[in-house]
Amino acid sequence: MSVKTDNRLTPRQRLARGLVYSTVGPVDVTRGVAGLGAQSLAATTGELRRRYRKSQLRRELAAAQETITRELAAAGEVVSGLPDAIQEARSAQHPGRRRWLVAAGVGAVVVAGGAIAFSAIRRSSRPEPSTLPPSVQVDPKP
Repeated sequence: MSVKTDNRLTPRQRLARGLVYSTVGPVDVTRGVAGLGAQSLAATTGELRRRYRKSQLRRELAAAQETITRELAAAGEVVSGLPDAIQEARSAQHPGRRRWLVAAGVGAVVVAGGAIAFSAIRRSSRPEPSTLPPSVQVDPKP
């Protein structure tokens, strides 16, 4: 008793077999060439997808850097206007209240700028998740 197994040929093997045998040759040659073409198309498509994702990442990184630059420029303007704000606060009728308002406003701007810069940097440095399964067992053994 023999066990009949159905071994599938790769397109390259099919092409080679088609060139060797004359009876099934034209069919195998055609199927082999079509299979090689399909594999080549799949590989090219994968490479194009990878390049497209990489270019998107570059655009996102450039946008994050531009946002950080704008936020730092805004924070610099606030800091450069700080002496004037302090002078105005001192010359006002309610120097204690206005001083606290100016300090709170400056603090809020600095904290907001830092939060935006932190989130932009964090987002741009986050690695993409791996498509491979984990190399270590995730579930603990009893």
